[in-house]
Amino acid sequence: MPTHDHSPAHPLATALALSLGAAVALGLSRFSYGLLLPPMRADLGWSYLLAGAMNTFNALGYFVGALATPALMRRLGVWRLLIIGSVLASIFMLMSGLVSDTATLFLQRVCAGVASAFIFIAGGVLAARLGSMHSQRAGFYIGLYYGGTGFGIALSALLVPAALASAQEHGAAHAWQWPWLALGIACLLATAIMALPAKAIGEAPRAVDTPRPFAWRDFAPSLAGYFMFGVGYIGYMTFVIALLKQQGMSATLITVFYTLLGLAVVASSRIWARMLDRYKGGESLAILNGVLGAVTILPALTSFAPVVFLSGLVFGAVFLSVVASTTALVRHNLPQQSWTAGISAYTTVFALGQIAGPIVVGWVADGPAGLERGLIASAIALFIGAALAARQKALAAAA
Repeated sequence: MPTHDHSPAHPLATALALSLGAAVALGLSRFSYGLLLPPMRADLGWSYLLAGAMNTFNALGYFVGALATPALMRRLGVWRLLIIGSVLASIFMLMSGLVSDTATLFLQRVCAGVASAFIFIAGGVLAARLGSMHSQRAGFYIGLYYGGTGFGIALSALLVPAALASAQEHGAAHAWQWPWLALGIACLLATAIMALPAKAIGEAPRAVDTPRPFAWRDFAPSLAGYFMFGVGYIGYMTFVIALLKQQGMSATLITVFYTLLGLAVVASSRIWARMLDRYKGGESLAILNGVLGAVTILPALTSFAPVVFLSGLVFGAVFLSVVASTTALVRHNLPQQSWTAGISAYTTVFALGQIAGPIVVGWVADGPAGLERGLIASAIALFIGAALAARQKALAAAA
């Protein structure tokens, strides 16, 4: 592996290619499930609790992967782990299109979650490294990496309905399997496009890459706020499509809604870049959590299409920037040799929040108040996260 410090020749193109890692890890592997939940639930007779548990199991795998990533990164290198994770995630997505047993699907979601953590953390470290080579645009490049999730969301919004319709036309026994196969192929293509540009960023020199302990106590408020973000945002991304279908929105409008949400995620890298560069403490995390809470509650209050679309656009423009804000927080307050430990710590609490979120929201949604009450619970979690994150101060040493 190269250990150079010079920047890739085309940093913007490199950042865009690297962003496909986030597209695979979250946009295609996780958030596509929001579109597949209604047909899978109808075909397999699931409750909302069981349907939500699919994403809980995915987050459980993500948690296990986050714990294993630092050691694997030291052993394999950042780039190799990124590519291995991306290939594995693609394979597990393809496997979902070949089975219909609930227990096997749960196992697949766990395995895909593990692979997603490998991709997401490794890609985050490479994005932070690329940002360190271009300090004036660091917030933009870091945000662009996480914003790549939006490419995956937008692609899912187009692929899933098309594959579902094709499967139904051909009389497939389980029409929802075809979208999983299409998504798996898309993951493999994204991996192929990403591989060489990501390699050009290079590894940190071994002398600098010595792991340093991460002081959890110093970051406790933002870690707690990020946990609540994990609880809150995943409820929206898991169940909002089911709610829109329940409210009678047409399939075409739902496709437009989810595509726009994904494109807003991509745009978010530009929208919030200056804020991520400016604030050294938990201010960005607090502001973004608060905005998310406000727009998450909107579809629970009204089915009026313009308001619902506003909710999706703003949600998309904000939620991955919350993730980027924690990477920026790590970069501002820790030396480079501690970035892997810091990003892994935030990813771990993020995963724990996502384990709790779909179960809680699904359980609430199975009650008499339905999915609307579930989204209200998500919004409350996000508001709590904002209050907690506001207490995070920049480290004195970094200042």
